[in-house]
Amino acid sequence: MAAEGRTTTDPPSHQGCAISSVRLRLPAQRGELRDRHEDGHHLHHLVWRLGPGVRVCSSAVLGGGIGPRAWILNAQVPGGYPRLDPDRHLAEIAAAEGLTGPGAGLMTAADVAAYTTGHDGGVTATVTAGLGVRGWAAAPATRAPHRSEDAEAPGALARPEDAGAPGSPFRPGTVNIVVTLPVALSDAALVNAVATATEAKVQALLDAGLDCSGTPTDAVCVAAPEPGQDGGEPFAGPRSTWGARIARAVHTAVLAGARTAP
Repeated sequence: MAAEGRTTTDPPSHQGCAISSVRLRLPAQRGELRDRHEDGHHLHHLVWRLGPGVRVCSSAVLGGGIGPRAWILNAQVPGGYPRLDPDRHLAEIAAAEGLTGPGAGLMTAADVAAYTTGHDGGVTATVTAGLGVRGWAAAPATRAPHRSEDAEAPGALARPEDAGAPGSPFRPGTVNIVVTLPVALSDAALVNAVATATEAKVQALLDAGLDCSGTPTDAVCVAAPEPGQDGGEPFAGPRSTWGARIARAVHTAVLAGARTAP
């Protein structure tokens, strides 16, 4: 992948790698491209400083589920990631960024600086696409090689590189999707929004000519304002107003990322 940040709609002046003292604003969302140095690696991460009054529904390794979130972090890690505590690692990166309160944290071995975005009707989807380990969701059941004697215990792996094999808990790589939208969604609609984003991701991967539904560790975050007494928008399926916008934005971003992913 190219080392510079990419979006589908940004002018060239908004592209490029960040250094530690520089913050790049992503249009239509409160996101920043940042970088750091860890164990000899130059790595990037994206930060959304959401502030109060925002709910996130996500499958994030840190802060997953549904609830108020003050920030989202999508952090790049090296290939062959050796740690077995990604949630703690993400919390360390968040603390170094001065992020406080509850947040959601994602990881990927993809080049985060090569993020792609899609925009539709107030919805923004930001995607980092790592597709080196990909396949179909409904794959035949197999046992991972080189597993330890107590491999059924959470996090029990004989080697860090075994993570991501069927039945194992974690491997960075991943297609990470962060969706922000300006309207509140009900609980059901938030869950439906994650499903809609996932459907659009698969459609984009197929449109890119890839024979897969994703990677074993893909993750999605959907951020929206907290609902008031009306409970928020009740629907986010692909034929609803906001679901259709989510689907188009995600499709645009994933398609762009898949076409340039190594």
